[in-house]
Amino acid sequence: MRMLIIAKNPPEPFNSGVKDGSSGKKLKAILEDIKPEIAFFTEIDGKRCTVMIVDMKEASQIPSLAEPFFLNFNSEVSFHPVMSPEDLGKAGLEDLGKKWG
Repeated sequence: MRMLIIAKNPPEPFNSGVKDGSSGKKLKAILEDIKPEIAFFTEIDGKRCTVMIVDMKEASQIPSLAEPFFLNFNSEVSFHPVMSPEDLGKAGLEDLGKKWG
């Protein structure tokens, strides 16, 4: 199942890592390990954020996806299941509408 993962990084320790050059190296190593389908970097709620799409095979992968951000950056990490247009097409919205509408 595809998951949208958002890692919100508080100013510290990320700022100190930017100053000493370690944040970029750590982030690169994390992404090489996680191997997201795609990753973006942005700001959410005034915090630096990493936003990724990862194809999770099972829930037991959650710690291996979240812990690198927790341990290296004290991040807040959230997981959101997402669907592609093809997935949504298989959802049977019309039948659900007839059943529950």
